[in-house]
Amino acid sequence: MKRLTATVFVALSAGSIAVPVHAQNPDPTDIRACTAIESDSQRLACYDHATGRVNLPVAQKRGNPETGTPSIFSRDRRSAGTTEAELNAEVATPMSLLDSRWELSAENKLGTFNIRGYKPVYVLPAFATSNQNNQPHSPNPDNTVVGSEQLDNVEAKFQLSLKTKVWQGVFGDVGDVWIGYTQSSRWQVYNTRLSRPFRETDYEPEAMLVFDTHYHVLGWDGRLLGIGVDHQSNGRSNPLSRSWNRIVANVGFERDGWTVMVRPWWRIPEAASDDNNPDISDYMGRGEVAIVHEWHGQEFGMLLRHSMRGGSRSHGAARFSWSFPMAGNLRGYAEVFKGYGESLIDYNHNATYVGLGISLLDWY
Repeated sequence: MKRLTATVFVALSAGSIAVPVHAQNPDPTDIRACTAIESDSQRLACYDHATGRVNLPVAQKRGNPETGTPSIFSRDRRSAGTTEAELNAEVATPMSLLDSRWELSAENKLGTFNIRGYKPVYVLPAFATSNQNNQPHSPNPDNTVVGSEQLDNVEAKFQLSLKTKVWQGVFGDVGDVWIGYTQSSRWQVYNTRLSRPFRETDYEPEAMLVFDTHYHVLGWDGRLLGIGVDHQSNGRSNPLSRSWNRIVANVGFERDGWTVMVRPWWRIPEAASDDNNPDISDYMGRGEVAIVHEWHGQEFGMLLRHSMRGGSRSHGAARFSWSFPMAGNLRGYAEVFKGYGESLIDYNHNATYVGLGISLLDWY
C-alpha cells in the first residue's frame, strides 16, 4: 500500500461533499476525474478504482445550468512539500471540454475499455422534410432505383454513438487509441402503406489515434490532434447500397464554453465497378467543421461540410442542433439540416430537414 504523506480535500462543484486526494505520488487514474460521472454507482466505482479497488469508471459531463460552465473541476499537481492549507486555498478550475470526453491530460485518464459518449445520442419522434428522396440514384447504374417509393415526409430519427479507449499511452504516453461506433436510423414509423419500414440506417465504425496538444492560435487553445480510419455504409444490397472509407484527421480547439473540431478527410479509392457512389466526395464533402457552444445549461452545435471544389462540383451542407433542459435530467433536442448528404442514401440529394425530440447525451 502506498504511504500517505498528505491528504487534501477537493470541494465538488455539486455541493459540500469532500473527497480525499493523495498529494504525493498520485495514481495515474486521478480521483478528480470521477467528478465527471453522473451515475451514482459508476461514480462510486471510479472512486474505488482511484483508491486501489475495482476498475469500472465511466465519464460523462454536463454543464452547470446556473453558470453555463462545465461541472468538472481539476487542480494543478503540487510538490510533496505543499501544505494542506495551501492546497485547500486553491481555486478549482473548469476541466477542458475536450479533456472531459477524450481524457487528454495525464491526471484525467481513466484507463482502457470504459464506454464513453462520442457524438450526440438522441431520439426524434418527428423528423420532417418537404423534399423526401423517393428515387435514390447514383452514377453507377446498378445503384439507381427504377421506380419511385411512396415515402412519408415525416418520419422518426434516432442516433447512438459511443467510443472506448483500447490503448492508453502510445509513443511515450502522449497518445491514446480509441475506437468509436455511430449508428443513425430514419424510420418511416407513420407510413402504414409500406408497413412502417426503416428507410435508412447508417453504420459508422472508426479507429482513432488521439494526441494531447498544447498551443495557442488567435486566442484558441489547440487541445487535440488525431488521425483515424473511418468506414460508413448503410448495409444494404443494390440498388440501395451506399458506402465509403476515409482517412480522417481531427484538430480540436477550445476557449471558454466553445469547442471547434476541424475534420479534413481523404476518401480511400475503390474499383470503379464496385463503387456504388463514385461522386460522393463532391456531395458529402472532403472535410467538415463542428462548432459547439455551451451557454446556461444549453448546448448549440453547428456542423458545416463542403466538397472543396468549384463550379458544378461545389456542394455542401449545414446542420444546426440545440439541446436544452426540460425537467430534471431530461433534455430537449432540436435539429435543422440543409444541403446534401443528410444520410448516405441521400448523399446527392438536396433537402431541408427539421427534427424535434429528446437528447440522451450531448456533445460535451
